[in-house]
Amino acid sequence: MGNIRVGIDVGGTFTDFTVLDDETGGMRHFKVSSTPRDPSEAIGIGIASFHERGLNASDVIHFGHGTTVATNMVIERRGGKTGLLTTEGFRDVLEIGRQTRPDLFDMNVRKPDALVSRPLRLEVSERLGPDGEVIVPLDEAGVEEAARRFKEEGVEAIAIGFLHSYRNAAHEQRAAELIRKHLPDVFISLSSDVLPEFREYERISTTVMNAYLMPRMDGYLDRFMTRSRESGVNSKPYTIHSNGGLMSTETARNFPVRTCLSGPAAGVVGAALVGKAAGYPNIITYDVGGTSTDVALIADGKPAYSANRDVAGYSIRCPMVDVSVIGAGGGSIAWLDDAGGLKVGPQSAAAVPGPAAYGKGGTDATITDANIVLQRLNPIALLDGAMPVDREAARKAISAVAEKIGRSVEDTAWGVIRIAVANMARAIRAVSMDKGHDLKHFALMAFGGAGPLHASLVAAETGLNTVIIPESPGTMCARGVLLSDVTRDFVSTQIKRAQGESWTAITAAVAGLERQALDWLEAETIPDEKRALQHIVEARYAGQNHEIRVEAILSTAGDFANRFAEAHRVVYGYALDNHPVEIVNLRVQAIGHAGRPLQTVENVTGTMSDAKVGQREIYVGPEGGWQTVPVYKRSLMPQAEQFSGPAIIEELTSTAYVLPDQTGVVDIYGNIILNFVKDRA
Repeated sequence: MGNIRVGIDVGGTFTDFTVLDDETGGMRHFKVSSTPRDPSEAIGIGIASFHERGLNASDVIHFGHGTTVATNMVIERRGGKTGLLTTEGFRDVLEIGRQTRPDLFDMNVRKPDALVSRPLRLEVSERLGPDGEVIVPLDEAGVEEAARRFKEEGVEAIAIGFLHSYRNAAHEQRAAELIRKHLPDVFISLSSDVLPEFREYERISTTVMNAYLMPRMDGYLDRFMTRSRESGVNSKPYTIHSNGGLMSTETARNFPVRTCLSGPAAGVVGAALVGKAAGYPNIITYDVGGTSTDVALIADGKPAYSANRDVAGYSIRCPMVDVSVIGAGGGSIAWLDDAGGLKVGPQSAAAVPGPAAYGKGGTDATITDANIVLQRLNPIALLDGAMPVDREAARKAISAVAEKIGRSVEDTAWGVIRIAVANMARAIRAVSMDKGHDLKHFALMAFGGAGPLHASLVAAETGLNTVIIPESPGTMCARGVLLSDVTRDFVSTQIKRAQGESWTAITAAVAGLERQALDWLEAETIPDEKRALQHIVEARYAGQNHEIRVEAILSTAGDFANRFAEAHRVVYGYALDNHPVEIVNLRVQAIGHAGRPLQTVENVTGTMSDAKVGQREIYVGPEGGWQTVPVYKRSLMPQAEQFSGPAIIEELTSTAYVLPDQTGVVDIYGNIILNFVKDRA
């Protein structure tokens, strides 16, 4: 291979690599075991194996990675000791938050403890008005006293968030200068840098989260860069952030909060590009791993986005791909509730002890065990024979549940899978039908290790007619990292009506954001031919409390009002004639486009008969019982030759189950396209 591009996804069990030849467009995929203690170690191991795979690290011209390091730090509370400096009277904004509950009728719900304990939330006298005017000057002596307190407490990071600093950053910047005199090595996070938008709680919460993550993320990124350099990679490394774009390691170091959905966002980006190339711009992504299922909606080739999200119970605000996560994966445990009803998840057997069939000490019945009992998964070994499985152990685990509910082992295993499928289908409806989208216009793209195994069942449950299983589905997130653009958002809060004199101020603000974006693209050394700007407006009808996202270049106020009305109809089903529109936030996204578009794959010689490597008895359900079905090896399946279900398709990273009423074909991009014989919409 000549010049190569490398995408890496760091997961809990495996670290996935996708390598693209920049000259031929050829791709290869491989995995190494993850190293949870230090995720960068697995990256170094993977790069060190390049030579034996016929690759040279020195040929890498693009190097990007997605990671769940930040998310795991929050979940496990492993961030740095953090302090907060805020405007006098606002130290408790973190705990007051919003008057919302995750479950209105659950009296046992508890909010997680604030990331900054109350003694480390310090106030200082200062006050800015809503237009950024100074009402009370900054008490510099008070800032220095706070710095001494922070030093005594041994804080590693400090978040600074003053009232209305999104309008005027001067007080925050001066406070940071004064603190640095006393704590030159501490990490400092300013709300005017992290989230220069109104809404105090979200801005402070996001800034605190950013500060909390900075010390540990800085160490991880240092090790990541050191290992990549020592392995011979000279290319500048990038990290994918939550909106699906790539950012430099330096940006990730300063704004780690933007990586909280790094891995899932990469999968959605990759799925969007693969789907669009294959002729399916409208897709539901369906990523099933060992612990969770991630679903997202892509319409007209563009993922849906969200600005607000909870991460382990903490509110953060930044543009991110709208991914819905539920606790249903291969390791999800089957259990009985107090009424004796069968439930599945969200508890997981995880990688250790894992499903009973894996022989690592697990005894609980899981979705994986159910599939092995029904022989939809290979009952002898997975990973092309490299990972032996124990079907009897799986059967014993399922049998323990079957005895409690008085059903046969087969019916119980089938029920476990059906319950999991129903949970997954509910998540898909939540991102589609519940938001006004008609599922008959969408295809289901299944990836992750367990996605293809359940995709056809989920499609049947939701009325989706088409299932797409991309090439090497277990490494789709790494592929997404490889195909992502370099991006950064620049934002300005306005809260002005889109009319009259205000329109002049709005267009001037857009011009200022464009200058910032172009300066950043220049600093990132993005070639002119790969630069682009995207304009996004967050707006609402006057009197509404929350805004919607509109992608539009602001030409005239009337044109924008029409675009907003159209977007409002999509989200809410109606628009208000002659009602004033209020612009809340302006965004300009700077984009550095990635390399070449998706390439077709070389067809294999032979027929579907040649791809058949055996047959196996599987349980298709109470009505069909046990049936003997063909087992195909994916790498031997030719393009364009139609095949029919029921069937099993096996490959290194995944297994697909084709239902009796489905037909399939492999397309020129290596995707398996499955369709129901009768349209289910």
